Amino acid sequence: MQTRHRVVVLALDGIYPFELGIPVRIFGSATGLDGEPLYEVITCGLDGGQVRTSADFAVAVEHGVEVIETADTLVIPPFDADPYEDRDWLPESLAGAFGRLRPGTRLVSLCTASYILAAAGLLDGRRATTHWNEADHFQRMFPKVQVDPDVLFVDGGDVLTAAGVAAGIDLCMHIVRRDHGSEIANRVARRCVVPPWREGGQAQFIERPVPEPSAATTSETRAWALEQLHRPLTLSELAGHARMSVRTFSRRFRDEVGMTPGQWLTQQRIEHARRLLETTDLPVDRVAAEAGFGTAASMRQHLAATIGVSPSAYRLTFRTGDQAPVI
Repeated sequence: MQTRHRVVVLALDGIYPFELGIPVRIFGSATGLDGEPLYEVITCGLDGGQVRTSADFAVAVEHGVEVIETADTLVIPPFDADPYEDRDWLPESLAGAFGRLRPGTRLVSLCTASYILAAAGLLDGRRATTHWNEADHFQRMFPKVQVDPDVLFVDGGDVLTAAGVAAGIDLCMHIVRRDHGSEIANRVARRCVVPPWREGGQAQFIERPVPEPSAATTSETRAWALEQLHRPLTLSELAGHARMSVRTFSRRFRDEVGMTPGQWLTQQRIEHARRLLETTDLPVDRVAAEAGFGTAASMRQHLAATIGVSPSAYRLTFRTGDQAPVI
């Protein structure tokens, strides 16, 4: 029997209850086609016992820091103790906890727990994110980190960071999909009643003046564009469909989605290509055409930049069904 991937969640004093529950809910809902759990989720504290939360209650944590030695993935949710103090070093207790990590352990921070990874020097020279409200402060404290305040999460391979609060759900869903493919991730999403993935980034959640009720949005054009992914789409064509000038459409699109129309289109083409590779026997050239990349070479380039593998390798890993894929 294959050993389950062990996810250890580190509950620090002042833990936020919502984010503490995200890993166990998402990873705990992931099962294989035989119904067997794919992850084992264990929560630990620095010393075991009771952990204070940011609310008016505490949680009883049965495991101490020693279980970190057994983690395949370590998840650190945010807490309200002192992550914003001007301190770029780890307290002795946390440094000791990180010293227990096995080589190759995947590290995940949710929201402002990214301060912990940065203070440990684990984000130096890397792209990372945190809650948009703390991004400027985070960048000043850790100038060696390439902070991206607009995205919902950053996948750095062995170190992953999520943006504010519910973006932890997006990152955990992404990890399930990266580990086991879209079919299982979609099943988890249905069980947890969350989207398998969300468009855009944090920019769409930053406070802005509320538009007039009659103001046009780009939502209908986005829905229309999803049905046109098989062909080239220009910015002028998108703006024309929305009955806006290119300038107005571009500005409103970024406000609503958190990225440019071109970035969004590329993201949708990649997602469509991944679904086709996972669920159909279409040759790679045909997948590239259906997803609007034009050529297989173009699709290979985009997939390599996004997920680090070729279309054929991705299909061999995540192909669903009993038929052998055509590659």
